Amino acid sequence: MKLYIAIAMVFTMATTFAQECNLTLQGKVLDLHDDSFLVGATIVLAGLEKAIMTDLDGTFQFSKLCTGTYNIQVSHPACTTRGFTINLTSNTDRVFRLEHHLEELNEILIKGSNYYTKAESVLENKISEETLEKYSSGSLGDALKTISGVSALSTGNTVVKPVINGMHSSRITLINNGVRQQDQEWGAEHAPTIDLNTASSITVIKGASALQFSGDAIGGVIIAEPAPIKLKDSLYGKTIFSGQTNGRGGSITTSLIKSYESGWFGRFQGTLKKYGDFEAPNYVLSNTGLSEQDGSFQFGLNRIDYGFDAYYSFFKNEIGILRASHLGGAEDQVTAIESNVPLIVNDFTYSIDAPKQEVTHHLAKVSGFYNVDGLGKIRLNYDFQQNNRLEFDVRRDSEDTRPSVDLELVTHNVSLSLENKIDEHISLKTGIMGNFQKNFADPSTGVRRLIPDYDQYKLGAYVISDIEFSDAWIVEMGARLDHTFMDAFKFYRTSFWESRNYDILFPELVVEDFGNQVLTNPELKFTNFSATIGFSHNFKDDLVLFGNYSLSSRAPNPSELFSEGLHHSASRIELGDLQFNSEVAQKTTLTLQKKGKDYSFSINPYANFVKDFILIEPTGIQQTVRGNFQVWEYRQTNARFLGVDTDFTYAFTHHLEYSNQFSLVKGVDEEKNRPLINMPPAQMSNRLAYVLPFSHPIRAELESTYVWQQNEFPNNNFDVFLPEAQTFETVDVSTPPSYYHILDFNTGTQFKLGAQSVLALDLKITNVLNTSYRSYLNRLRYYADDLGRSLQIQVKINY
Repeated sequence: MKLYIAIAMVFTMATTFAQECNLTLQGKVLDLHDDSFLVGATIVLAGLEKAIMTDLDGTFQFSKLCTGTYNIQVSHPACTTRGFTINLTSNTDRVFRLEHHLEELNEILIKGSNYYTKAESVLENKISEETLEKYSSGSLGDALKTISGVSALSTGNTVVKPVINGMHSSRITLINNGVRQQDQEWGAEHAPTIDLNTASSITVIKGASALQFSGDAIGGVIIAEPAPIKLKDSLYGKTIFSGQTNGRGGSITTSLIKSYESGWFGRFQGTLKKYGDFEAPNYVLSNTGLSEQDGSFQFGLNRIDYGFDAYYSFFKNEIGILRASHLGGAEDQVTAIESNVPLIVNDFTYSIDAPKQEVTHHLAKVSGFYNVDGLGKIRLNYDFQQNNRLEFDVRRDSEDTRPSVDLELVTHNVSLSLENKIDEHISLKTGIMGNFQKNFADPSTGVRRLIPDYDQYKLGAYVISDIEFSDAWIVEMGARLDHTFMDAFKFYRTSFWESRNYDILFPELVVEDFGNQVLTNPELKFTNFSATIGFSHNFKDDLVLFGNYSLSSRAPNPSELFSEGLHHSASRIELGDLQFNSEVAQKTTLTLQKKGKDYSFSINPYANFVKDFILIEPTGIQQTVRGNFQVWEYRQTNARFLGVDTDFTYAFTHHLEYSNQFSLVKGVDEEKNRPLINMPPAQMSNRLAYVLPFSHPIRAELESTYVWQQNEFPNNNFDVFLPEAQTFETVDVSTPPSYYHILDFNTGTQFKLGAQSVLALDLKITNVLNTSYRSYLNRLRYYADDLGRSLQIQVKINY
């Protein structure tokens, strides 16, 4: 036995001595994200005490290596050290890639995480995280009003939706964390179902850019993005407490982020809000309380070449509608308009009764991307949304607590995109998307359904390109094609069906005739083309000129097509039209912007011409079993929008700064040659900010907002017969309220609690002078004043 072992050992030693250790391992060490050479990188062969550094072109070479498996460590200053294993059997050439400069890498990830192609030819207005935090207890519409050219269409003070250059609702696309928000956005009383605290920045594009999401953004695009996740082992977050006197309530929101250098991350965010009745300067606005609960969770992997994330958010609120706005008929409208105070004023309470809204929104998203060498970045997204809207009427039977409107909207959306940089000067992005949407209107409400059941299918494709001709000139262009198919089932009153000549125009739509009503099955198809082309030119002294032309097309929404009945939360009868065509808008913008050290400004004139513009306006009254109600009808016309937005900021010193914003838009019905209804009046705001140079600097700001009276409006007044007086009285629903001037003040400071924690204290007073005023764009302006003075205290802790 010992003889065999000895022979084996001799044979092994002979083989070892005979092995040729003349193999070579060579290669390069490159930057992972741009393939640049990493000079001075250290490569160590573990166990052999061999280490060399890369030369000026990032190359290295080991020689006289034996066959075998080697563990290799590659390092470089400001890089993440990586280990590799190589099985060496022959001369080998390898390329090692390191993540160079963590901060630069994070910047690349942040830029690459944008879900939209930046509009190089349109000025983007961005709301910073600091500004958003000031509106933590408010709504998206409240925060957006800080941008010139953006106003708010509201139903009271809690239902607020943005108006961009005179347009709102379906004409504005809202992108929430890379997903197009899908909810019942049609009317003035349908506010966006999004928690403002989920975003760290909001970008407003006043035009039909971001074509990968929609071609129907005739008014503009709003993009809400969460804070980017950095490649760093850390745990951080923030909590904001807010309390205010008007409404005698407050909110709390908190977020927590866990990230790893490997790219894995997780994020949690939650918000609670509770307010009672709000108050005008001289009385309580009864039944205007608010209750809201929101939450979101996200996790994923964020790398240079690949990544994914999964996201879920929950939004639920209960909103009271001013009790005095719910009228029994048009006769009450006369009394309400002539009265200086609401017809119903009760004591303050936190309870919310009818009329009210309850909205619940679920959003779930899964997204992934992969960088393919020679092809580009491929991204695949799927999202699911469920939106349930309940609207409660004041019923004659007080025991009947059923909603008068119960809508459930379910949406599935999938998209695939490819983003590629063809060369140093040309980038290209293409994509396709498919969308399925199902709306169910619960008939158990006992009320005629204003919006019918329908299934909607959408297919879209787009291509977008940026061309950099030089450091000064950039041109962008894009095109998109969308096809929409809507399959609806709708009951019409026979009298209405025949009065519109639908029995002659659409006899094939009738499924069944019940005598006093008919069941119909409209199957509608719309094909829409959108495009954009523009440029940006950089002059010296931080001066940039933007120019853009966009063609956008929007299919009519279900409310515009199918409304036929009493809209209880609006206290009016609304009538749509099956014959509507798609809106087609052509918008031209020109912006001159300067960003200097001491001062900056932007001037943004625009012109928007819309063919077959759809509007709703009052046309008269109609007798019902519950009284006389206003009738508002949708119609199409050709419209013209001309306007200008300006911004100016000047720093007198390091501690003192002045800023000014001005917005003006004129909307005209070209067919009737008269002003359009609900156009924002001219508005100017001036802000003076001063920083007191204490050990803990205190920031103080005074803001003045002046809103002119709208002097261009259509006359939609009508007469109503008053049985008691046996006379006809004119109901003035047209004349805008007077101009008004509001002062706001806020101040704040910060304290460092530790190495990472910061405590921020802010005090804000809105409507400092407790001015009584009414906004033309507030649908409840007929019945009550807007909000009086409010003092808000906010405590923020970063940790």
